[in-house]
Amino acid sequence: MQKSLYTRILFTAVLGLTSLMLSMTASANDAVPSPRKIQVVAKRFEYIPAEITLKKGEPVVIELTSLDVAHGVKFKELNLSAEIKKNGTSELAFTPTQAGDFVGHCSVFCGAGHGTMTLTLHVRE
Repeated sequence: MQKSLYTRILFTAVLGLTSLMLSMTASANDAVPSPRKIQVVAKRFEYIPAEITLKKGEPVVIELTSLDVAHGVKFKELNLSAEIKKNGTSELAFTPTQAGDFVGHCSVFCGAGHGTMTLTLHVRE
């Protein structure tokens, strides 16, 4: 009889701890949103898409893929930059902290149209 009582107590304790751990995991996952992933293709002399709209405070990962030569992107006002190797991929992970329109320029010389290669981020409240 005593063994049965201990088994019930142990089972109840394990069940309670499991429930507590699951609720804590759910709360932790709710607190930190997973980043929004956006794919951008870089090729002479453009980014596709050329404009992206983001939400202030929402984590984002911009996955940049080069289809030809090496490229880069630099947003001076946001202190963000990334380089993409020839036919490679690079990620730019950040959380926008200010609203506005921000223009990023190709930061690796890629040919005659390099100066016109821009990517615009529209960050909204």
